[in-house]
Amino acid sequence: MSVAGFFQAAGFSLRQIGSLLGFSANGFNASGLAGNNQLNLAQPGGDTAAGVYLIGAGPGDAELLTRKGERVLRAADVVLYDNLVSAGVLALCRRSCQRIYVGKRAGLHAMAQSQINQLLVEYGQHSVSAGKVVVRLKGGDPAIFGRVSEEAAALAQAGLPFAIVPGITSASAACAYSGIALTARGQAASVQFLTAQFADPGRQPDFTQYQYQSGQNPTLVVYMGLNRLNELCLGLMNVGWPGAMPVALLDQLSSDTQQELTGSLADICARYACHQQGPNPLLGPTLIVIGTVVSTPMAVNRSLLRPLQQV
Repeated sequence: MSVAGFFQAAGFSLRQIGSLLGFSANGFNASGLAGNNQLNLAQPGGDTAAGVYLIGAGPGDAELLTRKGERVLRAADVVLYDNLVSAGVLALCRRSCQRIYVGKRAGLHAMAQSQINQLLVEYGQHSVSAGKVVVRLKGGDPAIFGRVSEEAAALAQAGLPFAIVPGITSASAACAYSGIALTARGQAASVQFLTAQFADPGRQPDFTQYQYQSGQNPTLVVYMGLNRLNELCLGLMNVGWPGAMPVALLDQLSSDTQQELTGSLADICARYACHQQGPNPLLGPTLIVIGTVVSTPMAVNRSLLRPLQQV
């Protein structure tokens, strides 16, 4: 017996059933089933097609996961997740979901990218043929320094159906949770993302691409750069950036343990070294924001972004 049929047998009208299940009365047909948008209530996640989904988990706060990402994650049979995925996001998985950690941090890789690609294909081939859902869960947005193109290429070569679900990247979260408007009018007309980490550990950013030009500079947002903070600051000053240029280190954005450390290109390294000797060192992930916008933050109240029971 369907769920709708059960309630009808108990004497509920179609309108009452619709109210209980979150549908309007017009959403049910004569047999008591919803129309084309009805969930398959016989199977968890029955509204999500079998395939491989590359999902952005956002910057940490589980409430910043998109509704589409949450729907697919709740339907997942297998989840391969990164180090930066928060416990709150992982908690959305079903108990029966197989969770596989494939995280990478600077110098601490659970497995090489080629192994992750192979594992994703293997699980995809097994699960998709059985009508199941495989999720590759990445912190932030998959397409921003998330190596999504490599994983997508492996899936495409294997002939597996896949889709990408975007996520909120930490640069966007910086505006909301730190009050730093990356493109504040009169201060920065653009924003540029860069990474200080490459497949080749010995490689350094080409700082000649970031020559300082008075009045025409973008806000720079550096991902994965904390371990190369000194090289980053020296590199930018060597191509003309003033030593007084404001810098912000934003640690664990959108989490309850978010920290912010500000300074300038000339002194942020010393400030960071001093801070790390204190009781609350930066633990990472840490986003680095460089530009005049750092000096004029908006007075946001982060407590308003928490659920009432946490305030």
